[in-house]
Amino acid sequence: MTPPPSLPRRRVLGAGAAAAAGGALGATGLAGGAAASGSAPASVVDRTTPRGDLVLHNGKIRTFDDRGRTVAGVAISEGRIVGVGGSLGQLKRLVPGRPTVVDLRGHTVVPGMIEPHVHFVSLAIRPGYHVVIENARDIAGIQRMLAARRRDVPPGQFITAMGGFHPNLFAERRLPTLAELDAAVPDRPILLFQGFTGPAWTNSLGKAYFEAAAVPSVVGADGSITGVANAEAALYNVRLTQTFDDRKRSTLDAMRYAASVGITAVLDEVGFPVVGPPQPNHALSNFDHYRMYDAWRALHAEGRTFIRLQTNFLHNQNDINLPELTQRLANQFQLFGDDLLMTGGIGEWGAPGDGTGPVWARAQQLIAAAGWRNNNRALSLAALEAQIAGYEAVNAQHDITRLRWRIDHVPVVTTALLDRLQALGGAVNGGTFAFMSGSGTAAGAPFRTILDHGIKAGIHLDGVHIAPLNPWFGVYYAVTGRNALGVEINVGQQITRDEAVRLWTRENAWFLNMEDKLGTIETGKLGDLVVLDRDYRTVSDEDLKRIRPVLTAVGGQVVHDSGELTRHGH
Repeated sequence: MTPPPSLPRRRVLGAGAAAAAGGALGATGLAGGAAASGSAPASVVDRTTPRGDLVLHNGKIRTFDDRGRTVAGVAISEGRIVGVGGSLGQLKRLVPGRPTVVDLRGHTVVPGMIEPHVHFVSLAIRPGYHVVIENARDIAGIQRMLAARRRDVPPGQFITAMGGFHPNLFAERRLPTLAELDAAVPDRPILLFQGFTGPAWTNSLGKAYFEAAAVPSVVGADGSITGVANAEAALYNVRLTQTFDDRKRSTLDAMRYAASVGITAVLDEVGFPVVGPPQPNHALSNFDHYRMYDAWRALHAEGRTFIRLQTNFLHNQNDINLPELTQRLANQFQLFGDDLLMTGGIGEWGAPGDGTGPVWARAQQLIAAAGWRNNNRALSLAALEAQIAGYEAVNAQHDITRLRWRIDHVPVVTTALLDRLQALGGAVNGGTFAFMSGSGTAAGAPFRTILDHGIKAGIHLDGVHIAPLNPWFGVYYAVTGRNALGVEINVGQQITRDEAVRLWTRENAWFLNMEDKLGTIETGKLGDLVVLDRDYRTVSDEDLKRIRPVLTAVGGQVVHDSGELTRHGH
């Protein structure tokens, strides 16, 4: 390809070679000279792209195609869907060799679920031997999870559970005490850390460790670590113990968990960027935005990644010259990589301001002039209106109508504002994180209003700090309007179960510019799908959030298997 004028050919070749080699360049190492379609050089794709052969039959496969078909079987060859519907014999004939054959025994199948607004890299680099506790129902459930993790934790190493949970998720409406953590794991230190900045909880070994640290924390007799500085100091001390191999292990753990809840692709919105090693005043959402993907990229180069990751770039400089954003747009390509790992656009924002101030406005001008995809977030009606007005001002100088500019969260909308955003080719992606602790009667997002309007729309949970990663919590919230306490807080904005799952699959693919590859079960698309343990159409409302995959496939390769279904080669 011919390099753009802002990027000399020598630099294109150098960056592309570094990306292919998996060198330690952090997020910037994803730059390079791929084709505009986002395809990577063939040698990279051949090494890293899942190419499984799989036949599923005797099920209820919800395709979410244009006709909304439900079929009994699907065939995947070399990672792509080659047949939808038909007999087992017909499907097997479409796949050369000896594909893995799964008798679904009536189970429901949906396309792989896509999370288009998540801070997944934060989960991937969690320190310690991490446990995701968001699915526990009570203190005893948390204890069982911690005890199960203990089996492979070396002496002296921390067991951690960080972000993505809230006391409202658990029957006791609290976290375990020091005594309860000791009962679960007496011989390894533990740190539970809530949200961005704590509070935190620990056991007896952890208490001794944190109180004796060079940057100590005050730990209560009950194991609680309260106060932002106090909790962040504990986080800092655990982060100091993490090696690069630890990060690779945590990254694999994060992918395994995603597959276990049915997520096969994510659009990462990173975190609040810092540069350099951890500091005592860093929140859980602070990490070096030049190094954060190093472990993921190393695993990708080894052919060991199995969840599709697209990386947005968040810039937070309150400087009218916007030096980092300017260099990003001049020296990096968007949508570059392969189907398992590629760059995205700008987001969760390109500059602070949420629609206000000269720095925010200048950032939108730069992003538009470079022709990049862009997203911001609105937490109020005023912010939504300001951002749409800002988009309109930019569009008067640079056509953004084909760039897929979007606004996320949108707890409040009006049809007039949606009209204006739609006229710009824009979209909204509604948040469901109010499920955790939202209140009132209009917590948002107003899904019914948005879907009835017809603007391009998606859905997200915004895990893994303030909300869970498990998308079925988001489905539950969108369908019922109820929070984790069972209180209806999104009155009149409920949508149907099929509408909610369609948003998490077909519609969310658009936000990754991958609707031609993901989101539906159709011939020619990538073989990402999820076999569910129960039918989301018929279970009770409460059981919506208890749905779990029994099998998840990415590119036709099984990446999660509960063992419930019998698999055999033919």
